[in-house]
Amino acid sequence: MLGKKMEEAINRQITREMYSAYLYMAMSFRATALGFKGSAKWLMVQYHEEMVHALKFTEYIADQNGKVTFAAIEKPVDDFISLRAMFEKVLNHEREVTASIDALMELAVEERDHATQALLSWYITEQVEEEKNAGEIVNTLTMIGDDKTAAFLYDKELALRAVTVPTDFSVGVTAAMKGA
Repeated sequence: MLGKKMEEAINRQITREMYSAYLYMAMSFRATALGFKGSAKWLMVQYHEEMVHALKFTEYIADQNGKVTFAAIEKPVDDFISLRAMFEKVLNHEREVTASIDALMELAVEERDHATQALLSWYITEQVEEEKNAGEIVNTLTMIGDDKTAAFLYDKELALRAVTVPTDFSVGVTAAMKGA
């Protein structure tokens, strides 16, 4: 049984994950406008991952006989003037998400909620990967600097990222992830 305090905290995290998806979708369209179609694809793949994160939390609450509540999603920043600025925002945003997941884990430990701790372990591992990937992109874009040819080639490399999470959740996120 999910405690009320944990249920409320996870519902807030759902909103954060939905904001993340919204942010990455907005960034994807901004990257396209800047002429970086490969980066736009990378960011749209990230959008799909964030949707899985949000849906995984919603399904968890439902499985625990809790109530999923949805809140308004803030308008994302979308006025980036460079690819590097965009990915610096990605890195900073992922660090904020990590802090939020860490706070959830602290609450789960405090409440001796072992089921939620098990769920959050998956997210903690996921956040290590998210920060690593974003950090590597920022480092590469920093090395590239103002070299347009290098930026063009790196954008092509970012286009190679493929969606590895399910995008059809009609059977539920857990079942969809098992089939992916």
